[in-house]
Amino acid sequence: MEPVRPTYPPKARPGDRVAILSPSWAGPGVFPAVHERGLAVVRDRLGLVPVEYPTTREVGASPAARARDLEAAFADPGVAAVLATIGGDDQITVLAHLDPGVLAAHPKPFVGYSDNTNLLNLLFDLGVVGYHGGSTLVHLARPGGVHPAHLASLARALCGREWVPLEPLERFSDRQPDWADPSTLEAELEQFDEPGWLWRNAERVVTGPSWGGNLEVLQWILAVGRHVRPVEAYRGVVLVLETSEEMPSDREVYRMMRTLSERGILGVAGAVVVAKAKAWSPARPLAPEAARAYRESQAAAVLAALEAYAPTTPVVIGPDLGHTDPQYVIPYGGLLTVDGPVRRLWAEY
Repeated sequence: MEPVRPTYPPKARPGDRVAILSPSWAGPGVFPAVHERGLAVVRDRLGLVPVEYPTTREVGASPAARARDLEAAFADPGVAAVLATIGGDDQITVLAHLDPGVLAAHPKPFVGYSDNTNLLNLLFDLGVVGYHGGSTLVHLARPGGVHPAHLASLARALCGREWVPLEPLERFSDRQPDWADPSTLEAELEQFDEPGWLWRNAERVVTGPSWGGNLEVLQWILAVGRHVRPVEAYRGVVLVLETSEEMPSDREVYRMMRTLSERGILGVAGAVVVAKAKAWSPARPLAPEAARAYRESQAAAVLAALEAYAPTTPVVIGPDLGHTDPQYVIPYGGLLTVDGPVRRLWAEY
């Protein structure tokens, strides 16, 4: 059966205005110099005009105020796309103040990840493709400059329409700078060799709309039940999952996978893609060997859940789609192909 064709919003063109919003944490208000560094990339490398809204730099802005800015950005015919500055942990409170009809009536590319899983899932529920990944603070203000792979995928999300392969990159990092010390932005952070992707049940090719996002945030979405469809609506999706800098244990990852399973979603997914786990944070600075062990234990937890609930589902673990760097921006609700025989992912932007 052919996958259902998703609805892609109109794309931006060079010179268009794009909204820069903080639907979760207003990091630009705490680190304005880092924020300005990211805005320069929007202007100079993407050829777009960034437009801020009242709550973009307003630390502690109410959920209602952030919702008003989101609605205003989507409703404005002069704004071609919406970019989140960073994630956070309370965007689920913003959704209660949003009028989904405004977003549905004025679809445009929305780019974000982590806590922005809330908005991406809302757009999925509305039948509008969003884009998982990217933030002006983390990725566009990246130490040493924005990574070419990230910038290329972000440009496709905002302006492109082609099918593109996603392949392992040679080096990655999960370190992070000290935004209070601008000198930490001048050179790339410590890099590590790509360990390779882990494939299971890779005998076939699966194409379907992507759904998922940050695994921790998905638990909140499922618990609240807002914008969650009946299980059958997820049949055939490519389930894309990633974990955050909070670095949940392998036991917690298994439990979160179990929740998806008990809701029936894991069992109807066409394939599962799990991003390379972030295994370092200032609060938990694991040495390289310990970080490798952490990633391996998380992968084992994912595979254990799949063995229990979806033993024949194709799975790949390790693509650069989450909290590590560099990061691919990918369609959310748009089509992904998991090509097991040739060990490759494809995304339709």
